[in-house]
Amino acid sequence: MTITDVARHAGVSTAAVSKVMRNAYGVSTAMQEKVRDAMAELGYRPHAAARGMRGRTYTIGVLLDNIRNTFFADILDGVRDELHDSEYTVLVGAAGFGADAQSKTVQAMVDRQMDGLILIAPGTSRAEILAMAETTPTVVIGHHDRSDLHDSVVDADGTGAGLVVDHLVSLGHRDITLVSAPGTRSSKWTRTPEIVLTNGYTEAMGRHGLGDETQVCRAAYSDEGGYKAGISLLTREDRPTAVMAGADVAALGVWRAAHELGLRVPEDVSIVGYNNTALADLATVQLTSVDQAGHDMGSTAARLLIERVEGRREHAVQTTMTPRLVVRRSTSAPGA
Repeated sequence: MTITDVARHAGVSTAAVSKVMRNAYGVSTAMQEKVRDAMAELGYRPHAAARGMRGRTYTIGVLLDNIRNTFFADILDGVRDELHDSEYTVLVGAAGFGADAQSKTVQAMVDRQMDGLILIAPGTSRAEILAMAETTPTVVIGHHDRSDLHDSVVDADGTGAGLVVDHLVSLGHRDITLVSAPGTRSSKWTRTPEIVLTNGYTEAMGRHGLGDETQVCRAAYSDEGGYKAGISLLTREDRPTAVMAGADVAALGVWRAAHELGLRVPEDVSIVGYNNTALADLATVQLTSVDQAGHDMGSTAARLLIERVEGRREHAVQTTMTPRLVVRRSTSAPGA
């Protein structure tokens, strides 16, 4: 079954079928329904390899480091919903935290002629991403570094950190520690989410006259990373009264450490996350967290990427999400 058969069955031109298949701008709803009905009746399914030889595979690659981070699920939902009525298929590469493994996954996506890539806070070197983006449409989520070669979708992480510090200080906390991802110096990204978040935290602490109380603990954004950070911080003689983590999954790891040490949340230690994932709102958790609109980040990234795939080259776009603090039961006055 070929595209010509579909066109003949629908009573339209092959060019019209092609436009419907790539979700081109200006195709009427009636035309879309006529072509898609014909495809369904004939059981037509485009052959990916053949489409790739003609210059388009209608596949989008999404790179992430850890499938256990539920914030990525929010982003992927946004990507999926944006592309729902198109012919594009999303393929996910979970490469782990290592730069080499991420680089290998990105190269595999490019080698398979994916039409475009969405990279979620990549640990791969910036030089490699820029070189790839010259030939493969790319959107980077998370990193604030601007480039003419790719689009970016970011959260105002500095503002988000300030919201957390302001909230905790208003409750009476002074010993507030940030748990943030370590990052990689060799990657040459200068404005990663953890860098911007740390700067926002430091500035907010200074604004409240707490510059001397500033403390940053580096840990992977995973349950295990948060757990190890929690054990380290909460066994100190001068343990903090509040801990803010740069991801909900890490905040829950800190919570697990607190529970294991016999500490109560929030009576003995307040804990704040970042991302406002579904886990934060569970009845047994109720984690105070910063909402950075993960679904919107994903849908915006997908929209920008398709614009690039369809030919936009004249300017790069950076879209910034406005964070908001969602207060739940994991925070209270120190020693309450």
